[in-house]
Amino acid sequence: MSNEITAKAELPAQSTPESLPAGYADLLNDLKAEIRTAQIRARRVVNTEMICHYWRLGRLILDRQEREGWGAKVVQRLSTDLRTTFPSQRGLSVRSLQYMQRMAKSWPEPIVQQAVAQLPWGHITVLLDSLDDRLTRDFYAEQAVQHGWSRNVLSHMLSSQLHLRQGAAISNFDRTVPEGSDLLREITKDPYVLDFTHLGADHAERELEDALVDHVVKFLQELGVGFAFMGRQYPLQVGRQEFRMDLLFYHARLHRYVVIELKTGPAQPAHVGQLAFYIAVVNDKIRDPERDDETIGILIAADRDQEVVQYSLSGTIQPMAVSTYETLPPAMRELLPTEDDLARVTHEVLDEHRK
Repeated sequence: MSNEITAKAELPAQSTPESLPAGYADLLNDLKAEIRTAQIRARRVVNTEMICHYWRLGRLILDRQEREGWGAKVVQRLSTDLRTTFPSQRGLSVRSLQYMQRMAKSWPEPIVQQAVAQLPWGHITVLLDSLDDRLTRDFYAEQAVQHGWSRNVLSHMLSSQLHLRQGAAISNFDRTVPEGSDLLREITKDPYVLDFTHLGADHAERELEDALVDHVVKFLQELGVGFAFMGRQYPLQVGRQEFRMDLLFYHARLHRYVVIELKTGPAQPAHVGQLAFYIAVVNDKIRDPERDDETIGILIAADRDQEVVQYSLSGTIQPMAVSTYETLPPAMRELLPTEDDLARVTHEVLDEHRK
């Protein structure tokens, strides 16, 4: 009996949550974060090597075709022979080899140091199918890598022509925040594509606001990476009056509050003045001067007159941009009659009536 007691006494004591040393939980979390980060890095390395491998295959086929003058049918034979030799390897179909050729032609120099090498293969095929211009492809490749876009998000940004919209809003950033004007311009767009709201041509500002809040995830996606939604109809107590801003956001990367005002009509000088007032109040009553940079504003209107907007912005010291929005997808807008079409039909109807 005494030997059994001695043996039990020699067994190591089991750890309990109470016996863990101080800081153990923090160490465990740090180790988990490091392991997850290493797994992500490993996947990226594997993906980059695969994409560079595909580029090299495409380069070999393309160079030999150009040198020997071979036609497209040789790719079909190559696919058959390669799949016979490597039956378990994916990515050797005729279509895949053709994409590899197109990639090698689109990016003639080795791609290991380029953004495209960090993209999944499906993203690259979308770029090849959607764009002919190298610079535009590089823009979307860099944006997709930087912001971690999924394939669906990339397709949406392509269909909404982000490369033409990003930074296109009229702003006074060069004058009001010269040290950060480039970064601020990059977070604005013109127009904002709000087709997910499913609103028709005639809608009230409250309907637009309701739709954006109902689809806040998609709206944040359209705004871009870094925006955090703080609230709608955000109250500001100034003196004995209460004012309400349409939408308030915080940009986590730029450490700035962003006030967004929505207008379903053309942008007017009074709208710019109203937004400037909100920016000043947020700076004074909400912003933390030790943590946050100056607040900026974005006026999103259904239309704008460039000269009116430029004069309006020149009269304020608050940093802001004026943009427009569209609620109908491009394919549907193309089907709608233009003003000329409506005028022509009207004249035809009147002429027929006179007869």
